[in-house]
Amino acid sequence: MIVMGIESSCDETGVGIVRWNDDATTTLLADEVASSVAEHARFGGVVPEVASRAHLEAIVPTMSRARDVAGVDRPDAIAVTIGPGLAGALLVGVAAAKAYAAAWDIPLYAVNHLGGHVAVDTLEHGPMPQCVALLVSGGHTHLLKVDDLGAPIVELGTTVDDAAGEAFDKVARLLGLGYPGGPALDAAAEQGDPTAIRFPRGMTGPRDARYDFSFSGLKTAVARFVEKCERAGDPIPLADVAASFQEAVADVLSLKAMRACEDSGVDTLVLGGGATANSRIRSLTAQRCADAGVTLRVPRPRLCTDNGVMIATLGAHVIAGGAQASPLTVATDPGMSVQISAY
Repeated sequence: MIVMGIESSCDETGVGIVRWNDDATTTLLADEVASSVAEHARFGGVVPEVASRAHLEAIVPTMSRARDVAGVDRPDAIAVTIGPGLAGALLVGVAAAKAYAAAWDIPLYAVNHLGGHVAVDTLEHGPMPQCVALLVSGGHTHLLKVDDLGAPIVELGTTVDDAAGEAFDKVARLLGLGYPGGPALDAAAEQGDPTAIRFPRGMTGPRDARYDFSFSGLKTAVARFVEKCERAGDPIPLADVAASFQEAVADVLSLKAMRACEDSGVDTLVLGGGATANSRIRSLTAQRCADAGVTLRVPRPRLCTDNGVMIATLGAHVIAGGAQASPLTVATDPGMSVQISAY
């Protein structure tokens, strides 16, 4: 079975094609992405209207490239991100998927963007066991309990304010490092001391929700530190600020992920989302997993960021699980709950 996936929830136009095999594994056939990140850089973040226009311009060429690379003229099914995401951006991808499904007379599966970030790991590490998944990106920070990729996913915790990736972007802007902030902060932190400044670890107190996150206070603490340096006429220790901020984020994420694994009684942790490309998030999580005897599964960075392959892979699992095809009248759901796999 050949499944095509379309992703357009934010600023990447992704078209991926996978083959579902008889042994319940998936094989990557094509992974084409057109990013509009350069168009958003001058604004310091994603502008929804700009993203929507970029999707309109990119969807057909990206689709053509994916079909050429895979050598596939007509897939057996098409999956598309229905939510969560930016309303206008989602509309472009869903409209395209409906048009292709109608033209090719193949079934359409409207699936959850967040589930795709978990499912894509199977391309590298094989069938997914029962696990906890930590998703970290510019728009999302979630701890999930995954029993089966074709079944509803249980949300254990999420951010109550800023997503971790959003905090990276805002702190990078504050430090004059540009957009996107994640890679710039990671690079700056290489020369810094992660213990130089003790920034707060949000929602880690005994009375706080065990699996929820908060990064707004951390972002504010960085801003106050920078303001203090400026008032005193002191140079801002850029590398130390970047390293200490990054350490605070990685500390909280990995701490709560380990807690969720222990409480859930599972021994596998999956990382997903663009911000998991951060070197300290990966290394500290790997260290804590090793100490706790937990198997860590992390897709390569290319698959962690938004792409069509993750949607095609989730679609394949949903189809294999016996889900009914979505009607061509299905609507986008920008606020879609992670506990809904597909419509």
